[in-house]
Amino acid sequence: MTGLYGIKSLNKIDDKTILSYAKKFGIPERDVYHLDYNYFSYLLSSDTTEYKAQIRNHSQPLQARYYDKSGELKSFHVNCHAGGFPNLKWNRNNVMSTFLPGEQTPVDTIFPLERQKKYLIPLPQTELTDYADYDYIVIVFWNRFMGRQSKRLISYVQDNSKLATDKSVKIIYVNNDNSFYRIMNNGSRQHGIANNSGALW
Repeated sequence: MTGLYGIKSLNKIDDKTILSYAKKFGIPERDVYHLDYNYFSYLLSSDTTEYKAQIRNHSQPLQARYYDKSGELKSFHVNCHAGGFPNLKWNRNNVMSTFLPGEQTPVDTIFPLERQKKYLIPLPQTELTDYADYDYIVIVFWNRFMGRQSKRLISYVQDNSKLATDKSVKIIYVNNDNSFYRIMNNGSRQHGIANNSGALW
């Protein structure tokens, strides 16, 4: 099943490899970050019973989060809600046919933009963004191991941003290969996040 989705083995990768895949996926290298592993520690610091669904959504390997100027999450898209085979259907029910996109995943308040920014680590080539300059900030979680599913999400988000003809939009691309690699190899309760995150349906 994973092979048919184009999913690759999960490996630790260096900055050079991240940038190489960024180029393949059409990502400007100035906008590439990688995800701080402590992001998952923060997720698990929440009440895992009360916020079970939110934690699962925010631990998915592929995500697109649309934040407005106030830093509130306004539109949220994750792989486990996309469905589809052999490719995830990011535009199911035409949710990507408007800007802002329609609802795919329930929005929540556990990761406002200011908190999310704390877990974004720039690469040496990254040009830091002044978030106040934009009406919307879109944060895309992507990786090498999800292969073409990453590339397709990125393409959908980029095409969707072109629909914002009267708004300024900045897309930030956050690679999470190394965070997931570490989760899968640390043997702690965070392994449970990885198991949930791997679901594509």
